[in-house]
Amino acid sequence: MESTRTASTAGAGDTEDDRRSVSDTTGVLLLGACAAWALITAAAHGGRPEGMLLAVLAVAAGYASGRILGALLPVAAPAVGAFTGLGLALAAPHITAGPQFAAPLGHTGATAALLTLSSGAACCAAWAAGAPGYRLAPGLSAAAFAVIAAALGSTTGLAACAGVLLCSLAAGRTRRRGPALTALALVAALTTGTTWAVAEGALPQGLRTMLEDQFSRHRVRLWHDALTLTGRDPALGAGPGRFGELSPTAAQSLPPDSKPHSAPLQQAAEQGLIGVALLVAVFCWVLYVLWRTSRPTPIALTAGAALTALAVIASVGNALSFTTVTVGAGTLAGIATARPLRDEGQRKRSGPSQP
Repeated sequence: MESTRTASTAGAGDTEDDRRSVSDTTGVLLLGACAAWALITAAAHGGRPEGMLLAVLAVAAGYASGRILGALLPVAAPAVGAFTGLGLALAAPHITAGPQFAAPLGHTGATAALLTLSSGAACCAAWAAGAPGYRLAPGLSAAAFAVIAAALGSTTGLAACAGVLLCSLAAGRTRRRGPALTALALVAALTTGTTWAVAEGALPQGLRTMLEDQFSRHRVRLWHDALTLTGRDPALGAGPGRFGELSPTAAQSLPPDSKPHSAPLQQAAEQGLIGVALLVAVFCWVLYVLWRTSRPTPIALTAGAALTALAVIASVGNALSFTTVTVGAGTLAGIATARPLRDEGQRKRSGPSQP
């Protein structure tokens, strides 16, 4: 009887390890496909694929580091990451070159994105702490990040940090993470679709005028130029890094701006619809590994909320153009999907059927 139970728990552990290996392999293949497609489009139309290659490397390095640190230090790693992100967010307005749009992202998209990731990491640290008393400091830190965003003048950062904190609190009462992660995916899809519709001019006049005033007409003209470049070659795009030299609006900026301030539209303009599909696939893969992770549901949903907020910011800004942001996103995803060594030791002793 005992041998049958041991064999069943061992089989369940093997199944869990196999699924984990498949999801990791899928992620490696997707990131490799993003790098390869950047090289293909650069060979077809010219361009500079270095930016895309650096972004892929940053995400991969951050994810690997997060997995390692999350396994060794499940509480300290996200806590230290949160304050590291805060320091980078405070420094971002002073070290960032190029145009600094005042609305709707505050100083830069990087500031809002880094504060959002920091808030998510602090909430993950709070949930990873065992006793409720230990959760107080990281939880208060997450709330403080929203106040800091307001002090920096980043309205989007304030809204994103507050949204991550509220989602994290709600995650404590959520039993099934699948529907919640699906809802997060729909939020990202709705934001991207709205950005696309604004660029296309497909919205009703009143709503379009309101959104153009919110995002600034200059930004909307950049989005429209991105769609124009996409229409010239929907499959391959104009080539990575070539938006600035082909966009009339970007050329008229003082100083010249080389980004359309929307990650999906930049992918579409420079790497075609296939590039957009790869970007979407990577985001969906992150949500999938958060669904499959053995970490508690509040940690998985908190990380998912922070990364979804980052996707929303990136759809209307240039957040993913900063290496610090892509590294931070990969690190948060890695920490949230890491398997702490102490949990691994308990699983080997008692079997994976134990919580």
